[in-house]
Amino acid sequence: MYHFDYVTENTCSQIISMDLDGNIVKNVRFLGGCPGNLKAISTLVDGWTVEQIEEKLQGITCGRKPTSCGDQLARAVRTAYEAQQREQAQSFGER
Repeated sequence: MYHFDYVTENTCSQIISMDLDGNIVKNVRFLGGCPGNLKAISTLVDGWTVEQIEEKLQGITCGRKPTSCGDQLARAVRTAYEAQQREQAQSFGER
């Protein structure tokens, strides 16, 4: 299991924490933002793949902001997945 914290931009939430098991996203937690909505999003996406989250949430905006907590989650899971892949490649190379 790979843990990742993502610092958000232009949203009320400040940090998105998650665990990855390959491309499966688990245990999403938001720091800040609208608690009820973000708990719902976290529950709904638990067990989804990075690609499923991107497909459903990428590009959603909030009011006049160019992004939203959902859009930031889509960005976060992709960033986390790529970081996980780099870390695995590095540890494989050290063997």
